[in-house]
Amino acid sequence: MTRDDPPPTPALTAFHEQRPDWSAVPEAADGLEHATVEVPLDYADPAAGRLTIALSRRRATDPARRRGVLLAVNGGPGGYFGLGRRFPDALAATPLAEVYDLIGFDPRGTGASTPLLALTAPRRVPVDSRPPDAVFADLAEEAREREDGNQRGGGAARAHFSTRNVARDMDVVRAALGEDTVNYLGYTYGTYVGAVFGTMFPERLDRSVLDSCVHPDWTWREQGMAQGVAHRENVEVWAAWTAGRDRHFGLGTSPAAVLEAVEETAARVGALPDGARLRTLLDSALGWRAADRSRWEQLGLLVGELRAADGPAAEKALAGERLWPPEETGEVRGGVLDAVILEKDWPSDIETYFADVRLFRDRYPYGCGVTRAQPLPGAFRAFTAPEPPVELVRDGYPAGLVVHADGDPVDHYPGGAALAERLGHRLVTVVDCGGHEIYAFARNPGVDAVVEAYLIDGVLPASDPRCPSTVPRPQIPADDSSRSTSRPDSRSGSDSGSGSGSGSGSRPYSDSDSDSGSERRLV
Repeated sequence: MTRDDPPPTPALTAFHEQRPDWSAVPEAADGLEHATVEVPLDYADPAAGRLTIALSRRRATDPARRRGVLLAVNGGPGGYFGLGRRFPDALAATPLAEVYDLIGFDPRGTGASTPLLALTAPRRVPVDSRPPDAVFADLAEEAREREDGNQRGGGAARAHFSTRNVARDMDVVRAALGEDTVNYLGYTYGTYVGAVFGTMFPERLDRSVLDSCVHPDWTWREQGMAQGVAHRENVEVWAAWTAGRDRHFGLGTSPAAVLEAVEETAARVGALPDGARLRTLLDSALGWRAADRSRWEQLGLLVGELRAADGPAAEKALAGERLWPPEETGEVRGGVLDAVILEKDWPSDIETYFADVRLFRDRYPYGCGVTRAQPLPGAFRAFTAPEPPVELVRDGYPAGLVVHADGDPVDHYPGGAALAERLGHRLVTVVDCGGHEIYAFARNPGVDAVVEAYLIDGVLPASDPRCPSTVPRPQIPADDSSRSTSRPDSRSGSDSGSGSGSGSGSRPYSDSDSDSGSERRLV
C-alpha cells in the first residue's frame, strides 16, 4: 500500500496475488489480449464490495529488448473520450510497442469495468455562452437535479470513485502482472493519475511521461474554468494574426479592432431569431477554431460572413458547429466524472458561481467557457470525500517528461509548466500550437523523438525542449511585413491573468482583469 496507508491486511494481499487469465481478442488477429482483475470498492474496507477492472495487453514485439510494462491512461475524469482498453491499439505503431508490453485498462466505473451510473436529469436551460441573470436560478436547479440523479444512480459507492483509488487499482494491476515497477504514459486526466500514483507508490514507478497536464494546485472547478482563459488567449493570438491581414479579412488593422469586430458580430448574431443559440455556436467556433491554427482563415472568413448575414444565412454558416456539453439522452449515463471531481472542494455559496458567470460571459464567452463557471453538481455535492487530495511530490522515482502545447484549449499551459516544476520533470513545449494530447497522436516528430528517446533508452534532454507545431498557420501574406502583429496587451493573458503561478492560492483567471468592451472569453 502507500506511505500514508495502514499496513496491508490479508484481504488486500489477496488482490495483489491474483493473476489475470488472458484471452485473445477474436476480432484482433495481431496479438491483443483481454483480461480482468478485481479490486476493492473501498481499500479501507476490502470486504465492502468488489469492482472488476478490464485490462488489455499487447506483448512487446521484440522480447529480447523488453523492459517491462507501460500503462497508459487518458480521458476523464470519468473516461470521456478515454481510450481505456483500446490504448495498446493506439500505441501499436510506435517504437514503444517493440520494448514494452502495452497495458490498457478501463478505470473503475468506465468502459468494460464495473460501471458507475447516474440517472439523467433533463436540461432546464439551453447551452448559452452568455446566459442572462434571469436564468441563473434555473442553472442552479439544473445542477442540483444532476447531483440528485448522480446520487440516486450511484449511491454511497460514489465516494470511492477517486483518483487515489484509481492509483491503488493501478498498483493492483502492477502486482497482478507480476511486475516490480511500471512505466507510465498519461494524457489529460491521466497526467494527474500518474502524478498521484508516483506520489503514493514512488518505488513502483519507473519512467513516466505526462502529456497535456492538469495543474497540480487547481481544484477541478478551477481546472475547468481555465479552459475559458486558454480559449481567449488563442482568440487573441488569432486576432493579432488577422489584424496583419486586413486586406484579406477586413476585420481591422489592430488586434483590439479585430476583437471589437468579433464582439459586434456576436451581438448582431444574437439579435437574430434564435439568436442565443446562433451566437453560442459562433462563440464555440471562435474558441475551437482559434486553437486550430490551420482553421484561422476559416474563422476570419466566418466572422466576416456573419457581419451581414440574416437568420437563414447565419444558420447555414454555423451548421457545422457543435455545443458542449451535448444534450444527454436515455435514462442513465456515466456517473464517474461527477464523482471524481468531488474529491476536491467546491464553493458552497451559490452567489460565487453567479459572480463568475457574469465575469465569464463578459470576458470569456469563446468556446462556451461560461459553462465551466456556472453551477455544477459540486455546488450541491451529496458527500464529502473520505480522503483529502494527494499533495503531489516526486520523492523516490526518476525524473520524467511533461509535454504540453502552449495553446492547449483543454488543459491550460500553465498547468503543464507548474506540474513539471513541481515534479522536477523536463518540460517539452509545443510552440504556437493549440493541440491537445501530442505524443503519438499529433504526428509531431520533435515530440515523438524526445519521448521515445526517454521511454526506450532512458535519455532525458539536457534542457527543456521547444518543438515547433506540425499544424501551420495559413499561408496568407501579411499586409505589411514591418507592421507589428503582436498580441494585444491584455492582463488576461498568460503572463498575469491566467493563473500561471504554481502556489496553491493561484487562480486560473482573475476577476480584476481589464474590462475593455472588446474583450470576451470562452470555455
